Amino acid sequence: MPAETIKMSSRGQIVIPRDIRGELNASEGTIFSVVSAKDAIILKKILTPSKEELIKELGAMALEGGKRAEKLGIKESNVPELIQRVRKSKR
Repeated sequence: MPAETIKMSSRGQIVIPRDIRGELNASEGTIFSVVSAKDAIILKKILTPSKEELIKELGAMALEGGKRAEKLGIKESNVPELIQRVRKSKR
């Protein structure tokens, strides 16, 4: 990968060269984490899950939570009382 030279604008903006954007599969709206390291700036592409992936993961979490509650003998009707008990204990 050859190095490229870019110039920062008066507003602090830079353009990521097209070849590099292509390698990263980065397009408008891609989110990056920015870190400074002495005289370098590191951009790390942040992978964001799709709506479908989030729904699938939340469903798995709910299923696991349901299994744990069942194992502990907690029923849905117990939840409001448990919430009140936890809130009182944190005062």
